Amino acid sequence: MESGQAVKWSEDFACGIKIVDDQHKGLLDLINDMFSHASGNDEEEQEYFKQVVEKAVDYVRTHFATEEKIMKQTQFVGFDEHKKAHETFIVTVLDKAREFQKERKINLGEFTTFLKEWVLTHVAIMDKQYFSHFRKNISLVKALTLR
Repeated sequence: MESGQAVKWSEDFACGIKIVDDQHKGLLDLINDMFSHASGNDEEEQEYFKQVVEKAVDYVRTHFATEEKIMKQTQFVGFDEHKKAHETFIVTVLDKAREFQKERKINLGEFTTFLKEWVLTHVAIMDKQYFSHFRKNISLVKALTLR
């Protein structure tokens, strides 16, 4: 694995809400694990992708549901745009998974780079839009995330 591909957690990604920050860390861990399996060996990469893609989609869906629940309950004004970005991402990942199932071939390095760039851009730009909103509504957010 090239060291430039790995992603390290930075406090710049933190929103201050433990469950969301933990899920963002988990996404980065998943991406790093995927990069560690991008060996250039097609057979190994295909087998790994088959095992990890469903886990990745489930994890992302859970994370998006967490964010969206908090946004909705705290009346975040950017909710619709954020939800649309989440839905578009899920459709793209599912399309790539269907393509893999049909052709049994995927470039794991390219797919993981796509995930990394999307997640980092999404957290750094879109998610930052709700960070201050969540912090202003911290008591409600805590009540929602403790359920």
